[in-house]
Amino acid sequence: MDIISHGLWGGIAFGQRKKSYYFLALFFGMAPDLFSFGIFTVLVWLGIEQGVNWSAGVPPMSAIPNYVHVLYNLTHSLVVASAVILFIYLLKKKVFWPLLAWPLHIFFDIFSHSTDFFPTPFLWPIKNYYINGIAWSTPWVFVSNWLLLLLIYGVFIIFYFLKKKKNEKLRQNR
Repeated sequence: MDIISHGLWGGIAFGQRKKSYYFLALFFGMAPDLFSFGIFTVLVWLGIEQGVNWSAGVPPMSAIPNYVHVLYNLTHSLVVASAVILFIYLLKKKVFWPLLAWPLHIFFDIFSHSTDFFPTPFLWPIKNYYINGIAWSTPWVFVSNWLLLLLIYGVFIIFYFLKKKKNEKLRQNR
């Protein structure tokens, strides 16, 4: 799934409890990709790292630097995410809801990545097991994902303005 979609799903799923939680959930929804491919992309922009030729299609896995693979394993593992979430829960004595956007990201990736290019290592470091999902770049998957996001956010926006209008009427009637 694309990084923006991950953030939007995280925000809508785990950012509703408090106003400040939305942007944190948005961030944690995007974090696995930010901390793997995002670092590589920034290093390419800065000229520190050589880029990969994406214009010729999907590059060979060997063209991607090893540290990207290591970071991808760390950030896309339900084992690692669960350990971090459990640690924070034990530390704070409560669930930090926005952080749950991280395993949601992994869950989506399990089924929206094929084994052809960066399959999701969701059981890493315990086991190298992958599910051959349907690539998120497949047109019907990509379009249906965005249509569903637009529908859900559209409904939330409508309800927000209806609630706001109702509250204004209540204030005027007092």
